[in-house]
Amino acid sequence: MELFNEQPGQKPKPTAGTAPLAARMRPQTLDEIIGQDHILGPDKMLRRAIEADRISSIILYGPPGCGKTTLAEVIARTTNRRFERTSGVLANVAILRKLLGAASHRKKMNGEETILFIDEIHRFSKSQQDVLLPFVENGDMVLIGATTHNPFFFINTPLNSRSQIFQLQPLDEESIVKVLKNALTASAGLNGLVESTDEGLLHLATVCEGDARRALNALEIAALTTPPGENGMVHLTRDEIEESVQKKAVIYDHDEDEHYNTISAFIKSVRGSDPDAAVYWMAKMLYAGEDPRFIARRLVILASEDIGNADPRGLTLAVAAMQAVEFIGMPEARITLAQATTYLASAPKSNAAYLAVDAALKDIEHGRTLPVPKHLRDGHYKGAKELGHEGYRYAHDGADHFVDQEYAPTSSVYYNPTDQGYESTIRKRLLFWNSLRKSKKKYEE
Repeated sequence: MELFNEQPGQKPKPTAGTAPLAARMRPQTLDEIIGQDHILGPDKMLRRAIEADRISSIILYGPPGCGKTTLAEVIARTTNRRFERTSGVLANVAILRKLLGAASHRKKMNGEETILFIDEIHRFSKSQQDVLLPFVENGDMVLIGATTHNPFFFINTPLNSRSQIFQLQPLDEESIVKVLKNALTASAGLNGLVESTDEGLLHLATVCEGDARRALNALEIAALTTPPGENGMVHLTRDEIEESVQKKAVIYDHDEDEHYNTISAFIKSVRGSDPDAAVYWMAKMLYAGEDPRFIARRLVILASEDIGNADPRGLTLAVAAMQAVEFIGMPEARITLAQATTYLASAPKSNAAYLAVDAALKDIEHGRTLPVPKHLRDGHYKGAKELGHEGYRYAHDGADHFVDQEYAPTSSVYYNPTDQGYESTIRKRLLFWNSLRKSKKKYEE
């Protein structure tokens, strides 16, 4: 279908093909695949196995648009085995059993081997994945699973252990530009009827976050919506490219790896006292649509876990920020989150309180629960004295509001304040009280 009226003497115009540009430009051979040299480069194990048709069960793991399905289809064209495909979205246990039964039958009857490609294998339930296991284990078929999710979290351990896992990386900008230039000139692509500035292609490669499919889709939209020049050639600049992309795509799905990786980088940057990195990761989460309340809750946890008494104001600020975010919402909540994030990142750090409670919990879990000393037990009822619940000394009656008495029948030390921030003051105070205890003990001896 022609999108523009031809003028005499003009070249043919770009047309909307029967398939999207990304599908038409899908590589047909290993040599046509751009990127992923870490697994497909010369002499790499996976490449050698594919070329020798000695492929075993594999899991291809990586973000959208990095070439997982493409690689599976290249394997299908390279192998002499029967190739079947299905999807974790469409297949159920009955469909799987039918495919697996047929593969087992073919192997027994005539020795024909089968490769079963399952796209989005992470969408299968545990029971569906269990169906695959005996067929993979017996060698009745070779499994190729593709997933955007970390297979160590979303695929059964027995299935993982019987498969080789290959992680595909997002394509770098240079590789994306190469893919786009190929699409401009290839007969299956835009057939030399569209040209673009290098600036426009580089911008497209940058904003598409390593996703070749999204880059090609945006290029096609720009080509099909930009009127041709006098010579019939469609000329794309950065302006047309930006219009075709609209908003930058950030790899950040709420139930996938980048969600957990980004919040991990955020927390570790605050803990590591790098406010610039922390604000960057926070901005990425907000740009991608993360719930600001989730970020605020993590800051509250961090304020106690990683800052603690080194700056007790950190927890107060974090809680206030969480409440403010709840009240005001986005986009203004970003300012409150930025204030809390930069303060906590810049604050002195201590995990002493966090270590203290975990050490105490460990003692309780693995040891005998200590009885409460009688002088600390409740003595505000009739008959308490008869039970021996007496002898407590009121701390405020002592000098410096301190009296030396046993508060727990253990010599374990759980809280070890650091010399960071306000905790250094706490440390000095505890050392002073401990010196009073030692002095009294020495006097009594």
